[in-house]
Amino acid sequence: MAAPDSPLSIGNVKVLGRTARERLTGQRSLTIWLYGLSGSGKSTLATALERSLHGEGRLTTLLDGDLLRTGLNAGLGFTDDDRRENVRRAAEVARLFNQTGVIAVCSFITPRRALRTLARQIVGDDNFFQVYVKASMETCRARDVKGLYAKADGGQLKQFTGRDSIFEEPESADLILDTEVMDELTCLETLLLAIRDKIVRVS
Repeated sequence: MAAPDSPLSIGNVKVLGRTARERLTGQRSLTIWLYGLSGSGKSTLATALERSLHGEGRLTTLLDGDLLRTGLNAGLGFTDDDRRENVRRAAEVARLFNQTGVIAVCSFITPRRALRTLARQIVGDDNFFQVYVKASMETCRARDVKGLYAKADGGQLKQFTGRDSIFEEPESADLILDTEVMDELTCLETLLLAIRDKIVRVS
């Protein structure tokens, strides 16, 4: 795989590289990958982050697990192979957006460490910021914003993460946001502070 910043060639024609596109957008592109249990608050935080960055004049895109499963990843289930393919496709899309100078805000459960490693490898270590949105299973079950835990308990959902399928706590993360002890605004401000220097383009 070519380095994330390397210009590609199609035949004898060299395609515009990321640096040229970043000059146009006036920012440094980055993938911010938020992950955690269903109900941890990652989608809420991802949406708030994108709105905040957009308000600053940043060019962004939001890649959400639920949304991608209605289109690009429709047909994928929740087996280990399907979860891997779900993450692989999402990471490839994020990488393409980064090459275009766009900041990609991603929200995926990404339950296993190997999947997070895969996403980082595809996007590129220098372009990948991993955020663990932390909340216990008990708290997520009590929130049950989408009613998924109730469906899983009733046998309507199989291979549900945290119940039938394991969620591996990270051994390391670029940032951990504990939504049991931090409110949404504090999480957002902490995240913005953490990524600020990474999205400022240095001429």
